[in-house]
This record gives sequence, structure tokens and C-alpha cells, in this order.
Amino acid sequence: MAVNWTGEVLAQLQFHWEYSLWPRLEGLTDEEFHWTPVPGAWAVREGPDGRYRPDGAVPEPDPPPVTTIAWRLGHIVVDVLETRVNWHFGDRTATRENIDWPATATDARQRLRHAYETWSGHVQALDDQGLAAPVGGAEAPQWADFPMVALVLHVNREVIHHSAEVATLRDLYRAGYGG
Repeated sequence: MAVNWTGEVLAQLQFHWEYSLWPRLEGLTDEEFHWTPVPGAWAVREGPDGRYRPDGAVPEPDPPPVTTIAWRLGHIVVDVLETRVNWHFGDRTATRENIDWPATATDARQRLRHAYETWSGHVQALDDQGLAAPVGGAEAPQWADFPMVALVLHVNREVIHHSAEVATLRDLYRAGYGG
């Protein structure tokens, strides 16, 4: 029996999108989006130049700080999807430093939908050879020798686990910890 590997790896992300991630973002407000669940939580802030950027540190602390919904969704949008779309299917100019992070819940949702649809469209176009081809050193040298399917599955994991964190933060906010 022939297996449609592209369809299988996409189905995993699509199922999560349709039944978990996207429905859980309905009604997200700016207040909730920027809610700081604990002191010292990493957030997304407007810089002196008017651009929105995430808090961060290199090296990242161990354990890493709690993050806001804005930080976590921004990470999915910018780091997990938009940058990878650009580096693996575009002109390879996008970096975390030159992409504004979403400033509002509406902006985050719109950009997330667009990035998800764009990523999925590119993955849908990969055949078995495309999935087996080496990622190359485009975005990060550690991926250079892995097959593209390894990166696609990594993106799936990133979207799934970070959106679960967003859902948990929404649960805490709704339960009264957010104000």
C-alpha cells in the first residue's frame, strides 16, 4: 500500500489547527494577550523605534521564564512559521530581528492564520523527493543534513506544544488569575 507522506504529516498539523489551536484563540482580547501571569514573565514590548519585539536572553535561562500569550503566539508566528516560510520557500531575508512581532491579539490571529496557511501550502507542494531532500544550511546549520520531513515534523511539534501553552494561559486567565 502506498502512503501519502505529505498528506500524513500535514494531516497532523491540520487536525490540531482545526480542533485545538484555532478554536481556542476565539475571543482573545488584547488585555488577555498581554496579561503577565507572573512577575518577570517574558512579554512582547514596543521598542523606542516603535517596533514590537520579544523579551529574551542569550543564553536562555534554565529554566526559561514563564511567557505571556503575546510572547508565545509571537514565537509561533515569527520563529516557527514566518521565518521558516521565508527561509525554506522564500528569499531568505527574514530574521527574528527584522520582523515585527504581533502587537495585538487581532494582529497575532491574522498573522498566525496567514503563516499557517502559507506554510501548509508549501508543505502540500512537497512530494516524497522534496520531503527526503536535505534541509540545507539555510536557516540553521543544525538542520543542514536532516531531511525536510524532519523539519516539517519539528514545526508540527512546535506549533502543537506552544499552542497548548497558550491554551493553558487562557485557562488560567479565565479562571480568575488574570485580573
